Amino acid sequence: MQTQLSATLALALILGAAPARAQAPREAGTGMAQSAQPAPERVREVPSVEAVDPATLKPGTILFTDHRDKPAMPENGLLPYLDWVRTRAAEAAALAPFPGYREPDYTVTVNGVAKPRHETLKVYVAEGRFVVARPPEAIDLSAFANLGFVQAMDPAIKHRALSPAEVTPTKDPQAAFARRPDRDWCGLAGGVCIESRYDLEGKLPLGVKLANKLEEGGSKKVAEFVSFQSELRTLPPAEAAGLAGLTKVDTAVTGGLAQTIFWVNQILRFGKFLAVFQPMPGDPMKTVVTTYMALAIKADVLDRKAEYARVPVLKNLLPAQVLMGNSSFNTGTSISAGLPTYARNRIAAFADALAKR
Repeated sequence: MQTQLSATLALALILGAAPARAQAPREAGTGMAQSAQPAPERVREVPSVEAVDPATLKPGTILFTDHRDKPAMPENGLLPYLDWVRTRAAEAAALAPFPGYREPDYTVTVNGVAKPRHETLKVYVAEGRFVVARPPEAIDLSAFANLGFVQAMDPAIKHRALSPAEVTPTKDPQAAFARRPDRDWCGLAGGVCIESRYDLEGKLPLGVKLANKLEEGGSKKVAEFVSFQSELRTLPPAEAAGLAGLTKVDTAVTGGLAQTIFWVNQILRFGKFLAVFQPMPGDPMKTVVTTYMALAIKADVLDRKAEYARVPVLKNLLPAQVLMGNSSFNTGTSISAGLPTYARNRIAAFADALAKR
């Protein structure tokens, strides 16, 4: 076995190690697979949520797509960042961490020599849509832009409030590429700054210890947790209004809620959860909610695969397989289940929270 297992083993270990499970069946007519951990029955996969008339949605039904037409393929559903910006420009503009975002450029030191590095990214995007049986003006978005709401979304992830002065890109020169050029993170009213931590589940901590032992002498150890910082806020009217072209719903946007992950300790570079609120066309007493979740993965985490093929125990730990929920090592309902299951459950939890308010 090679001693240098690289960040790809870290990714595989972070995102899953558990007994094999059977895959859920495909939904007839969509050509898409359900997640390894079956999503709620009300989550209906479709090729495009925009192609479905929201007036036809039954109460509690959630439309979902993550653009995976061949889900058995390891990287199906992952799009190079530059291709995303080029082919889905409106979506990329809305879900990037800030306007004009570019793939990171920074300096690394190798054997005492500083070298510039450009980092490429691949993006996973999930989209959901559901209807709330109340008019938009009856939904108080400020009730969701707080720490308590985030804590209720996924009990496996722990959160604490973060002051703007504690934000890593602000205080750490090595993370300067994640700073906003127009303002400080968490410097606006109407939201909260959050630090989150996901401790590895099941056999994962043991796997990380093994990886670190095999890489003994390496410059960077694998953490036994995923830590990330985010800004959660309601969107001001002018910013929210510009999202009508993204959703393709023919009514004015009345509000928006966004959680932007701007710093992650490993694997990812950024993430964003966005919810857009609009009156139902022809029925202003109902609200159409369109949700998006984007997660940008460092491409070098996915690129090194040959070493896995030579190690039998690692053949089912290909990073793309684990990320996309196609590995027998995926487990649970949170991040370890893979991105598709995690996205479904986050959107479903948000729909449930809105229904109860």
